[in-house]
Amino acid sequence: METLMTAQTIPTQPFDGQKPGTSGLRARTRVFMQPRYLENFVQSVFDTVGPLDGKTLTLGGDGRFFNDRAIQTILRMAAANGAARVLVGRDGLLSTPAASAVIRHRKTDGGLILSASHNPGGEDGDFGIKYNIPAGGPAPESITGAIHARTAEITEYRIVDGPDVDLSVEGESVLGGMVVEVIDPVAIYAELMGSLFDFDAIRLLFADGFRMRFDAMHAVTGPYAKTILEDQLGAEPGTVVNAEPLPDFGGGHPDPNPVYAAALMAEMFSDGAPDFGAASDGDGDRNMIVGRHTYVTPSDSLAVLAANAHLAPGYASGIAGVARSMPTSRAADRVAAKLGVEAFATPTGWKFFGTLLDAGRVTICGEESAGTGSSHVREKDGLWAVLLWLNVLAAKKMSVAGVMAEHWATYGRDYYSRHDYEEVDKAAAETLMDDLRAALGDLPGTEIEGLTVTDADDFSYTDPVDGSTVERQGIRIVFGEAARGVLRLSGTGTVGATLRVYLERYEPDPSKQGEDPQQALSQVSAAIQTRAGIAERLGRTEPDVRT
Repeated sequence: METLMTAQTIPTQPFDGQKPGTSGLRARTRVFMQPRYLENFVQSVFDTVGPLDGKTLTLGGDGRFFNDRAIQTILRMAAANGAARVLVGRDGLLSTPAASAVIRHRKTDGGLILSASHNPGGEDGDFGIKYNIPAGGPAPESITGAIHARTAEITEYRIVDGPDVDLSVEGESVLGGMVVEVIDPVAIYAELMGSLFDFDAIRLLFADGFRMRFDAMHAVTGPYAKTILEDQLGAEPGTVVNAEPLPDFGGGHPDPNPVYAAALMAEMFSDGAPDFGAASDGDGDRNMIVGRHTYVTPSDSLAVLAANAHLAPGYASGIAGVARSMPTSRAADRVAAKLGVEAFATPTGWKFFGTLLDAGRVTICGEESAGTGSSHVREKDGLWAVLLWLNVLAAKKMSVAGVMAEHWATYGRDYYSRHDYEEVDKAAAETLMDDLRAALGDLPGTEIEGLTVTDADDFSYTDPVDGSTVERQGIRIVFGEAARGVLRLSGTGTVGATLRVYLERYEPDPSKQGEDPQQALSQVSAAIQTRAGIAERLGRTEPDVRT
């Protein structure tokens, strides 16, 4: 039924700081709830990528607080700006990888994804929004820069007035002159996963008594995991826990790491642990992989999946290349070298993988922050990584610990850890980084805590496909003892600053690969803390999170 509405033009004034970060615009939920804040940013997106006349968009989010109200606002604004159709997930839900899949499968003119990813939700939590291009991936720097410029000069936004659209039932309705098509948020994604993996082999794995626990963390992946793991693959009921998406993620922090998924870690390291454990984050694009008494770092997971992707039908012909974010360990580079394919190190942010994927230069991509994905979509994809791991375990008939031991024996082990200093004073953190940059030229040849610096720089990147360049992407300090440390300020927080310190040391000898990672990295950690002066400058003697 058509709802007749009149488009209105509403005067507005710019808000400071509406600059998209590595994953769109993020701020406290209450900031987004201010009158005109969301509207200003959405209109700036439409002004930048428009005109919308005759275009089709994809829209959905992770279900966090304010998701439902924001979607109704965006629908009314899309109608007022002339869009022909908007595909929206039932109840306003779409995981980030599923949104990318819908954009690509239905060939829409891009879309808007509402999420602050792994950040906490609720009225006192965080909210976010980003624009994805028609290829399905996050907008590149050229577009996000133009959106930011537009937010600084916006004077009006357009919106139609009227009742909410019923998003609880699949089907079509008309809002003004625009069709709103409510779609099953799981169907297109589940079909895509079935085309990539050997579901029959995974079904046999579960039928033979293989036990698994998947913690959806009361986030958006719950319905996807239950449909695929329990309904389609035959995992026993209850395999997926915390499966219902909640606006505040059940009061938890939807970041799949050993700290915030502590219950899963406890179960996986208990006497009666399942064979395999996994978790995903707020919007479904990150993952954590755990075997029985075996934690797999995201860097190692990327390397293992790249080395074994050929075991899944969708990658049987091999991979074109591997890309990792610069702070991610160099384990994936060793796999690429052995396979004879290209390896790339990019700045942090999934958008930097997009041109490489579109050009066919890489097939598998990953970030140390628990994001892994492939050319099937243009986002990282938590459940995809879990399914590829299941496919590998089914094909190799090995435990997670066995797969890791085999991998390290073949490629060597890159001991790796990330130390996060959260909500530190922003000015102090920026001064710390600036002082390090100023000293980079003097570091090579110096000794710090018994380690010798061989190279030090501030990472810059020139895209090999489109030639675009970005600078100041993280400070790298390389030591002669097959080790390195990386420091960068995170672009995903909303309060203060988060200093991330990445520690890495390579061990090729299998007899020395069983050490506790924090112990193996203690000398590297001490060297970085000493040189950066973290305790003196930030008042922190220990990180808030180690992963």
